Amino acid sequence: MRRIARRIQRRTRHGVSARRFFLLACGVAAASAAAASFANGAVPIAPSQIAAILGAQLGIPPAWSFEPRQEAVLLAIRLPRVLLGALTGAVLAVAGAAVQGLLRNPLADPALLGISAGAALAAAATIVCAPALPVAIAGWAAWTLLPVTAFTGAVAATAIVHRLANRNGHTSVATVLLAGIAINAIAGAGTGLLAHLATDAQLRDITFWTLGSLAGATWPSLAVAAPMLAAALLLARPLVPALDLLLLGESEARHLGVDVEAVKRRIVLLVGLGVGAAVSITGIIGFVGLVVPHVVRLIAGPAHRTVLPASALLGAALLLAADLASRTAVAPAELPIGVLTGLIGGPFFLWLLTRNRAAAWV
Repeated sequence: MRRIARRIQRRTRHGVSARRFFLLACGVAAASAAAASFANGAVPIAPSQIAAILGAQLGIPPAWSFEPRQEAVLLAIRLPRVLLGALTGAVLAVAGAAVQGLLRNPLADPALLGISAGAALAAAATIVCAPALPVAIAGWAAWTLLPVTAFTGAVAATAIVHRLANRNGHTSVATVLLAGIAINAIAGAGTGLLAHLATDAQLRDITFWTLGSLAGATWPSLAVAAPMLAAALLLARPLVPALDLLLLGESEARHLGVDVEAVKRRIVLLVGLGVGAAVSITGIIGFVGLVVPHVVRLIAGPAHRTVLPASALLGAALLLAADLASRTAVAPAELPIGVLTGLIGGPFFLWLLTRNRAAAWV
């Protein structure tokens, strides 16, 4: 068994230059998507003007002229939107890679744990019940209460799944999946009931929230979500060796010194914290956690030393590209970003089903 573990480690170390080149390419893709998102939209901003505006904020005299309108759009709208999109895409992809590594299944997705469904139920309840609140609270709720309750719903769903799957200090992966399916069904039924009781305006709000969007990105919302998103990314880094050994199976990983139960708890915490923080601001954005890690594995192999950082970079690039398309495809209107990720992820998921019927990972 130790021989197999050493083989995985050698595969991780093999082709260091190729790994660095692949990570560099992923970084270039993410940077290019961010630059395109900064420059394009209803108010076009040239790259030189972007540099001048950002430099002016640092006290550097601008070498190129720009309009006050361009400065306002870049700093107040596009900069927080791009930062939130990059962090959200990175977290969703890393959470997907972690869940797939834990379950040893390339078709796994963070949505299987019921986290997004729990957030959707809490968000729908907030939208429907907000008019019953006092006027002062209702005004505050329009900007603050919805993300807070959505995050609370996501965390509550995570806690319920973990509690149901934990028996005598041991977490059953099969029970995690079954509990997640049950939470998805219950939360979906609750959201459907609230949609039935909602007014036309409330139903529209619920529908658009469940389809996902980065339009709610503001500096205050980013200040709340960014620390939790960054913490989820930092929690993933120490899990790399354990995730590699879990590819061999739980029993084998345990014999090789991995505290399997602690790893399971950390992954559930990572997914709950990261996905909960993301969907509380952006709504439900599907398939990023499924598509991106699998694409990385197809290109670079299963070693998580490469899979996690590459997934973070490609997840950021994919979500920023999808957001840019959603803003410009039917301008001045805006498509829900979940529609575009679904159009990408749905066919890819069907391809995975046909390709991986009898495929082995390692």
